[in-house]
Parts: sequence; C-alpha cells; structure tokens
Amino acid sequence: MSIRLYVGNLPEDLSRQELEAVFAEAGDSISIKIITDRKTNKCRGFGFVTVKSEEEADEIIEKFNGRPIKDNALKVERAQPRAKDKADDEDSPSATSAPVPAGSAPSAVRRKGNGNSGNNKTRRAAGTTQNDSDSVQPDPRWAQELEKLKQLLAAQTTNP
Repeated sequence: MSIRLYVGNLPEDLSRQELEAVFAEAGDSISIKIITDRKTNKCRGFGFVTVKSEEEADEIIEKFNGRPIKDNALKVERAQPRAKDKADDEDSPSATSAPVPAGSAPSAVRRKGNGNSGNNKTRRAAGTTQNDSDSVQPDPRWAQELEKLKQLLAAQTTNP
C-alpha cells in the first residue's frame, strides 16, 4: 500500500529535479510530483511524495520536515484524502434549492478549471425565504437610486 505525503512551503522557482535531489537520500522507491500553475508553469508552493510503506513515510516526515530548501523550511506531513466536489456541495447549505427572495444578491457562478470543462456549479446567495412580497426590502445601498428611478417612472407615466 502506498502512502502519499504532502510537501508544502516550496519555493516558486523550484524544479522537479531540485526536489528529487533533496529526497534522493530517501531512496529510489519514492515518486515526486510538484503542483504547478497552468498559466505560468511555476510551482504553486506544494507537491506530493509517494512512498511504499508506513515506516518509510514516518522516516521521511521525521527527516525532511523543517529542512531548508532555497531559504524555505519544508513542511512534510501525510496528505489528507482528496474530497469530492459533489460530496462537499451536498453538505453545504448554499447548495440547497430554496427560493431566494427578490431584491437579494444574484447567485454567483463558480467555474472550475479553465472554463472548458462544462462543469460549472452555481451557488445561491444565503437569505431567508419569505412568502409575503411586501416584507422584502431593497438593498439599503441602492435605496436612494431606486427611489429616484421610481419617481422618473411615475413622471413618465403621468406625462403622455
């Protein structure tokens, strides 16, 4: 069974070969992956090391946690299991399909990846649901502007 370790606090200009050189004394049975930015292709500050056993993982954590690399102290720990987006969204209250009162903020769209995946998810603004439309108040930041618009509209309808 392989164990995945998180390696954090990596410098932005670090290459995979440099990180391999740091972990070379741990042995050849490890694999290394640096997470890079898609646009700049620079290190995002973290990566993963995969080892074959629990004992090896403990040794690497003890040996390399806090070790300096390019003036940064490495942070090495066991990687957390990857959470699935759907499970997170089902548990969150903002993913419910409750109606949003009129006058509240529009729902925000969160895009995942580069936008070409077609896997967009919407999040609704949190608010209380009310059935009586008279009790819904406009956003106080826009109340004066709304009042001016109402007066202009009333003036237009009275003057043919």
